[in-house]
Amino acid sequence: MDNGDRSSLYREGSITLGGAVAMGTGVMIGAGIFALTGQIAQLAGPLFPLAFIAGAIVTGFSAYSYIRMSNQWPSSGGIAMILQKCYGPGAVAAGAALLMALSMVIAESLVARTFATYVLRPFEIEGGPLVPVLAVGVIVFAYVVNISGNRSVGVFSLIMAAIKIGGIGLFGIAAIWSSGFRFTAASDPAQAYGLTGFIASMAFAILAFKGFTTITNSGSEITEPNRNVGRAIMLSIGICVAVYLLVAFGVGSSLTIDQIVAARDYSLAEAAQPALGRTGFLLTVILAAVATASGVLASVFAVSRMLAMLTDMKMIPHSHFGMSGPIQRHTLVYTVVIASLLAVFFDLGRIASLGAFFYLVMDMVVHWGVFRFRRKEIGASGLVLLTALMLDAVVLAAFTAMKLQSDPIIVVYAISGIAAVFAFERSYLSRWLAPQVAHEH
Repeated sequence: MDNGDRSSLYREGSITLGGAVAMGTGVMIGAGIFALTGQIAQLAGPLFPLAFIAGAIVTGFSAYSYIRMSNQWPSSGGIAMILQKCYGPGAVAAGAALLMALSMVIAESLVARTFATYVLRPFEIEGGPLVPVLAVGVIVFAYVVNISGNRSVGVFSLIMAAIKIGGIGLFGIAAIWSSGFRFTAASDPAQAYGLTGFIASMAFAILAFKGFTTITNSGSEITEPNRNVGRAIMLSIGICVAVYLLVAFGVGSSLTIDQIVAARDYSLAEAAQPALGRTGFLLTVILAAVATASGVLASVFAVSRMLAMLTDMKMIPHSHFGMSGPIQRHTLVYTVVIASLLAVFFDLGRIASLGAFFYLVMDMVVHWGVFRFRRKEIGASGLVLLTALMLDAVVLAAFTAMKLQSDPIIVVYAISGIAAVFAFERSYLSRWLAPQVAHEH
């Protein structure tokens, strides 16, 4: 593969282990806590803290495929590499990789709208034109930081990660302490929450952990990638489990389930008011702004690199549209434009749902490809791979069933989007699987 203009912005060994962990947690914490806590509680009810644990377990099984493949072939844009190693440069690999890229763009718009929602809370503004305006503003800010290269991204991510993990931890401890260690969310059993709802909520919990793929997509830019990609992934997931549980119990100690659901787009700020007073509320809003801004930054960095990799691998077409500079600069622009459009036209709930559908389908394609074509070569356990595949399928089925009841149009959007992606790639590449894959295996 010709790296040509890639080297001007991204260099091998330019991201440390700490920087990789900061990037992973930056994406996960920005989306998982501030954007998805209320969405998970709406489906899981008082058991919503346990949904984060269940989501972490599923994510742990999923991470196995990515770690094993990345250890064997560390590469920037790593998910595209994994899919091509399994299926060859055909429409299956390209379609799944494009789904991953789109799910990352969706995550950007999700976190950007969450940023806007929290920033407007002190002014008691819900909805209206200011939400998409601020969302687009923070996406553009992420673009400006990203065009300055890896060093700025790594330093900024480290600083933001330290601020928000410390701040969110203090919020959770203070909220639990001020409530007298009561779990208020368990005191309102007015609505029955079934097993299907709990399993469906895991789709959002998995989405809250999907930021670990940011590390996979940084690949060879990480120092000692054969060791540090896997270490960074597991460290990021472990840190986020602790933070998510602390905050989930903090929110649940201050608010009933009905209150969490009513304030699902800004549940942490709502929980801070009774627990910590007006000052605590304002500090939580500031913390949310910091966390979500850094989440957008890390996500823009990762998806633009993945799109550049797909372009280099001839898996998607590319047009300069009259722009000068390297391909990475162009893919940054594409990423920012698509994320901005989503942030303008979709609300938080639908953005999160669409991202969950795209990510779970892509994840299943990865697990099957590794199991079918590469497990012996990389020494992977077939049982673990099939377990990861089965868990994804169960969660996807439950999530689809719940969405067909509550918001069937988003299921239509998701199915249409997935079908369009694979149809486009089939037309562009003229084959589902590359012939050399069939010959090699």
